[in-house]
Amino acid sequence: MFDQVAKNYDRTNTVLSMGNDRMWRAATTRAVAPRPGQRILDLAAGTGASSVALARSGASVVAADFSPGMIAEGERRHGGIPNLTFIQADATSLPFGADEFDTVTMSFGLRNVNDPQRALRELLRVTKPGGRLVVCEFSHPPSRAFQGLYRFYNARILPVVAKTVSSNADAYDYLNESIREWPDQRALSGWIRDAGWTDVAYRNLSLGIVALHRATKPERPASQRMAPGTSDPSRPR
Repeated sequence: MFDQVAKNYDRTNTVLSMGNDRMWRAATTRAVAPRPGQRILDLAAGTGASSVALARSGASVVAADFSPGMIAEGERRHGGIPNLTFIQADATSLPFGADEFDTVTMSFGLRNVNDPQRALRELLRVTKPGGRLVVCEFSHPPSRAFQGLYRFYNARILPVVAKTVSSNADAYDYLNESIREWPDQRALSGWIRDAGWTDVAYRNLSLGIVALHRATKPERPASQRMAPGTSDPSRPR
């Protein structure tokens, strides 16, 4: 499904979100706060729009996605950026060793993973102790009045617009269903905490249509730290 919509994916998202996707992406980039010398994993990166924003800081960014079509489109558009690498990856079994990334981030992709709680544990595994998690995901507006308006838009307006601008309108029927069935802000925060992350917090964007979740990987106790020069057995060779 994602392979089929890759070419027009970013344009369609901008239209359907009425331009809010750019604001959500900017808020996520500010939360990640990328810096030169850092190594950042952008999981479910799609065509790499969010990854490019992170790479502009000078950080080394890995844009990973399960869809080969998305990765191919991302490489076609942004393959010339030297500190940006595209890789196909399964969020529930990441092809990275432990403690590789300073920050891991995921925008609008966690709810598409068949086992999101396992993905949160995988993200924890590949993050350095003290490293950070930033997840931007659709959520549930706390205002009942606004929630009713939002549901009306998703049920009645979005499908009509999607048929006009998308190469696969059926994919956006799935979008509606996945948003409706996704847990709210507090429940997702609980999942993140259960996966082993600490300092879990979130803030709402666009009145709660989207929530920006943040967390930290606990520092490893001194007794568990490797001595200098010791190799990491979990790192692929």
